[in-house]
Amino acid sequence: MSGYVPVLVHLVLAALLACTVLGLHLLVGPRRPTLEKSLPYESGVWPVGSARERVPIYYYLIAMLFILFDVEIVFVYPWAVLVRELGRTGLGEMFGFLAVLVVGYLYVLRRGALQWE
Repeated sequence: MSGYVPVLVHLVLAALLACTVLGLHLLVGPRRPTLEKSLPYESGVWPVGSARERVPIYYYLIAMLFILFDVEIVFVYPWAVLVRELGRTGLGEMFGFLAVLVVGYLYVLRRGALQWE
């Protein structure tokens, strides 16, 4: 339990600092709202059309595939740190894991999920 005290102290100090900075901004910061500042602005481009337009499913599919493969690849880093300690068993397990990952990637390619229309 005593090992978590520094983490708790750090968390409390970070939250206190964030609240202090935001409070000071509210008290001291200038307030000059204008029409131009209140207009919507997205990624350097003025918005065109309605916000209620449908987004193609490919946006979500690509995002989900990115998250899937990205999270799986995160497991490779700890393995790379301990590769010498794990020996041949660890090497075989990682090759099996990467084989499953490659099979999934080839399946996605074959199904045309990465084809942008």
